[in-house]
Amino acid sequence: MGRILAIDYGSKRCGIAVTDELRIIASPLDTVHGKDLIDFLKNYCSQNKVDVIVFGKPVDMSGKPSETEKQIIPVINQIKKVIPEIEIDRWDERFTSKMATKAMIEAGSKKSDRKIKGNIDKVSAAIILQDYLTYKIK
Repeated sequence: MGRILAIDYGSKRCGIAVTDELRIIASPLDTVHGKDLIDFLKNYCSQNKVDVIVFGKPVDMSGKPSETEKQIIPVINQIKKVIPEIEIDRWDERFTSKMATKAMIEAGSKKSDRKIKGNIDKVSAAIILQDYLTYKIK
């Protein structure tokens, strides 16, 4: 069984999280620039068994796709071309940045660590992934 990797996509930064091999725990992995995401994924997936990549699905409060969704679709299509053996899935990412900040505060993170946007992006990806695991993988 391969890992599941989650992406909190942003054109500037993408937070990335990954499960353990048993798909029990989601952990923050890294933050990469949006333009480097495909290369990062090709490299990571060549070194680790990954079965599924979960992209956060940005929607507004009424459930309609946000503007970021227009940027994500071409990236997903490109990933499907360069790593066709890996399934791509989507998961609602509403409020994950706020939840990530709150989780970092509760974990005792320093304010200086919370000001680094990449840290919030990684934790947001881990929240997306843990939520996905809780509701999708049983």
